Amino acid sequence: MSIVKRGNSKYWYIHFQFDGQIHIKSARTTNKKIAEQMEIEWKAKLHSQQYQGRKQRLTLADAFEQYKASKKGISSYGNLIAHETVLIRLLPMKKHMDELTSHDLERFKQKRIAEGVGAEIIKYGLLLIHGTRKFAQKLGYQVSPLEFPSVKIPKVPLRYLTEQEERRLLNELAPNREGSGLKPMAERSDELKRMMQDAYDLVILLLDTGARYSEIANIEWFRISLAERTINLWRTKVQNETVLYMTDRVFDVLSRRLATKASPYVFNNSNGEARGYCTQSIRKAILRAGLQNCRVHTLRHTLASRLIQNGMSVYEVREILGHSDLKTTMRYAHLEQKHVTIKARDVINRLNQISGKNAV
Repeated sequence: MSIVKRGNSKYWYIHFQFDGQIHIKSARTTNKKIAEQMEIEWKAKLHSQQYQGRKQRLTLADAFEQYKASKKGISSYGNLIAHETVLIRLLPMKKHMDELTSHDLERFKQKRIAEGVGAEIIKYGLLLIHGTRKFAQKLGYQVSPLEFPSVKIPKVPLRYLTEQEERRLLNELAPNREGSGLKPMAERSDELKRMMQDAYDLVILLLDTGARYSEIANIEWFRISLAERTINLWRTKVQNETVLYMTDRVFDVLSRRLATKASPYVFNNSNGEARGYCTQSIRKAILRAGLQNCRVHTLRHTLASRLIQNGMSVYEVREILGHSDLKTTMRYAHLEQKHVTIKARDVINRLNQISGKNAV
């Protein structure tokens, strides 16, 4: 590495020879590792300009627009749009893709940490950048070699709702509820009434199907059969289909909604299109209900936990949740083990009573 100190400067300098020319510049940092990474990136850029100069260049902003357009129509498109403003705010969008550095990515990570954002959201933002770079490279544009910072996802205890917590949440979502900031029922607009009813109905379906949010929020009516009481659920994330049988309250919800059907979607936005990623009302209800460490995905955990606690195996629950890998379902295994050990205790107790092996 050609990293040196010069004169009385506190900064490291990058100094090397490339293609017969001497290249010198200040790294503007006192961190030697960062300076060494900057040297690698500078050399890679010079190499790219020399040997791949015929490739076109485009800015990060333009690259993201093209990447975004390629994802339109997929279930996670709403998430991508929701993160767009964050990328614009925290990344050098005017830079060309071959000028983007690993240091830019590290700064993005550190800024998100400073904003108090969770590890999963930070990782998703970095995945969007990675996807944009990969897409630009696939289209033949110049891109710089990047080392993406690692983001450690902390392990947390499995969170699911108790029956009492579920009641509290549904009370806070009740379409006819009264409360601070809400107009009286007679003064509410049709759109507000629709939005409140949608949030309540959506949570009922999530609780009783264990489906991912996007699978229910964007489901179309042709996948619903009230005659057979089935939901043909297409799992976009894992590309498989599950036939779910409706609980009584899911049947009641869907029957009511079908009577006022206004679009091809069970849940639609104000334009009659798929609802998309719109969880604000649910998240606010979670806060009002005082549910700690709870998010929309907790509803999926809730169904899985209840099924296992009531005698279903992880293999059976895997089919309900549509997991492609059993390892994903194994997070609930400790609940199954508890159920099994209770059954074992009861079996031994019965045998002991039959044989008269009572303790003296």
